[in-house]
Amino acid sequence: MTTADNSQAPIDGALPNDEAAIDALPAELTTEAKLAELEAKHAEMADAYMRAKAAAENTRRRAEEDISKARKFAVEGFADSLLPVKDSLEAAIAIIDATPEQMREGVHATLRQLSAALERNKVLEINPPAGTKFDPHQHQAISVVPLPADSKQDANTVVAVLQKGYLISDRVLRPALVTVSAPN
Repeated sequence: MTTADNSQAPIDGALPNDEAAIDALPAELTTEAKLAELEAKHAEMADAYMRAKAAAENTRRRAEEDISKARKFAVEGFADSLLPVKDSLEAAIAIIDATPEQMREGVHATLRQLSAALERNKVLEINPPAGTKFDPHQHQAISVVPLPADSKQDANTVVAVLQKGYLISDRVLRPALVTVSAPN
């Protein structure tokens, strides 16, 4: 580089941002200025990338913690609704000289509490009445029985429920155990 070329150099090593000013610089300085500008942009982009990566990692970690807590405490509401049932059973056991009528009344009250707790938590009974069409998604046939000749019930329908089934929302928790009418 000659002294004549240095006369157009920026003062104090400052690099102009203006494209026209960069074009006016000698070729060596233009390359150096462009390189410095690109290095500054690269550093800025690298910093933005690292910040975005850290933010994504923090979001992923928080989501994992939330999922872990949701799994850990998923039954909290259900357990809370069952505590009165447990209290009632303990109270019944504490009464030593209860009459059969008192015990029966207490058992019925406790069953109502349990049924209400299950219903609040969307656990619903599957208890099909006789004559309901057999549904393999909600019923499990334990036996097939022939119908009397004078019966008006259709084939492949529920004759009796041996054990109630249960749904959680729309998902079968346990199918109802039923006897089904045989085809003729």
